[in-house]
Amino acid sequence: MSVFSGMSRPMKAAGVALVGVAIIAAVIGGISALSGDGSNEAGPSGTPTQPGTSTGSQPPSGTTPTTSPPTTTSPSSPTPPSPTSPPPGQPTSGQPGQPGDQQASNKWVTVRVFNNSTIKGLAARAKDDFAGSGWNVTEVSNYSQGVIPATTAYYRPGTDEEAAAKQLAQEFGFKAEPRFAGIQDATPGVIVIVTNNYESGHKGS
Repeated sequence: MSVFSGMSRPMKAAGVALVGVAIIAAVIGGISALSGDGSNEAGPSGTPTQPGTSTGSQPPSGTTPTTSPPTTTSPSSPTPPSPTSPPPGQPTSGQPGQPGDQQASNKWVTVRVFNNSTIKGLAARAKDDFAGSGWNVTEVSNYSQGVIPATTAYYRPGTDEEAAAKQLAQEFGFKAEPRFAGIQDATPGVIVIVTNNYESGHKGS
């Protein structure tokens, strides 16, 4: 006999409806029980989380966080010193006191040239030779107060004339001597008296 026997038609319809609703609910509950493994649960922030993970910043257990090695800066290489001065012990050029400077400084001394030879114009030629080498020749004339045996540069001892006369004599191959009595009181400066032995243009060692 059916469970609905003895019921009126309306009651039967209501009972069928209730049974249908119960069946549908049971089916839906079974489906939910099969698929409800918690994989769609939301974390504290409302975002889905995967099994075995957490929402914190800690890495999974068993792994070591990788960190970049510290950056090291190599020490800057020393800057080599600027070659503003020569190494110790090396000669410097253009410094006062060098022999070349001393010789050049002697050439400011006044030089006067006198001809005591039989060669006309010899004093003028000697003057050109001396001036061409940088000497300060201020006068050219003749000397007729006596005979000079050889071309000589005369100076007053103890003055700048001495070093200048010796340098000039060495440069052009004649001798240098202190002034003799006849020219002792002449105008200051080196006095060169050229004779027949003067070789124009000749320079000694």
